[in-house]
Amino acid sequence: MRTFADLVTIGRVVKPQGRKGEVLTECLSDSPERFPSLRMAYVPAPGGGAREVRIASCWPHKGRFVLKLEGVDTIDEAEAYRGVEIRIGEEELPRLAEGAYYHHQLLGLRAEDRAGRALGEVTGILETGGGGVPVLTVRGAAGECLIPFAAEFVHSVELGGKKIVVSPPRAEEDGVSTGSGTRC
Repeated sequence: MRTFADLVTIGRVVKPQGRKGEVLTECLSDSPERFPSLRMAYVPAPGGGAREVRIASCWPHKGRFVLKLEGVDTIDEAEAYRGVEIRIGEEELPRLAEGAYYHHQLLGLRAEDRAGRALGEVTGILETGGGGVPVLTVRGAAGECLIPFAAEFVHSVELGGKKIVVSPPRAEEDGVSTGSGTRC
């Protein structure tokens, strides 16, 4: 049995749409082209489980997508899905090039420096926009630090070992002195 936490969020139901149980869904994926061919997804089930829902049809609508879920035939039934995340299995994601990672794969990784000292855990990823590199938020005992996801700072990612080896930027480069030379 799948748990909802093990799945990947691709959308969130905004509200009912229409009179026949359709739901307006916001795309939270960088691959919106997946939606028109989507035939199955998961929603939360009691106890942290995942319940499969069949998608009878899908069409774009004003920058979002309208989904017609099988067995959801009224506005009231559709209302029960308001705010619900729509997820898929990781095996349904396209394979990425070597050295590229999905955000959900990096979140929760244990961050260490090259000497093996624990720095904390990856708790967030900031997109800088304009083609800039993403920035990892690492939170540990010494506080929070930001580490650009670039070869100069990220030396290895071990998804199986749930570990990322990094060199945090030196605080002096930012004009901040912390004594240790890093913000981690």
